[in-house]
Amino acid sequence: MQIPPSAKTIMERLTKAGYRCYLVGGCVRDQLLKRPVHDYDMTTDALPDVLLDLFQEYPLVTSGSKHGTIGIVIAKEVIEVTTHRKESAYLDHRHPHVLTFTDSLQEDLSRRDFTINAMAYNDEVRLVDVFGGMKDLNHHLIRCVGDPRERFSEDALRILRAVRFSAQLNFPIEPDTAE
Repeated sequence: MQIPPSAKTIMERLTKAGYRCYLVGGCVRDQLLKRPVHDYDMTTDALPDVLLDLFQEYPLVTSGSKHGTIGIVIAKEVIEVTTHRKESAYLDHRHPHVLTFTDSLQEDLSRRDFTINAMAYNDEVRLVDVFGGMKDLNHHLIRCVGDPRERFSEDALRILRAVRFSAQLNFPIEPDTAE
């Protein structure tokens, strides 16, 4: 797996400070599929204020900080780094009403939409795939993480994302997810 220099810089600094950091989501999926990667997202157990402190010499995008996301601009590239989080109580079927930070990568991955987007990677641990994303990539399937009804009731936009991924990747939607 290729980690761009800007993401390596972030990983190395966080690791040196005693935190864990992983590439996550679409950049992992696309590299495994040997598709072009358009942006790199990362997840960490470092809290947003720690990210602000550790990367203060870089331009930072803080508009997502209340959700745990800090954009770090390195070599004109914005890498979004999000603190591991848990979400609950999606009252409007789009946004979590309650968001809490966690130090658990597995809890963070469990809130994601599809198994193929719920994988993480770093050079030390390698691929973290607790929900069968690699199996679904190999079988060319779009499958929700956990119960599809729960995933779609949390965020209705995930229905459109399933259709978009199916069309872009030419993967069928797994029957329980399609139902």
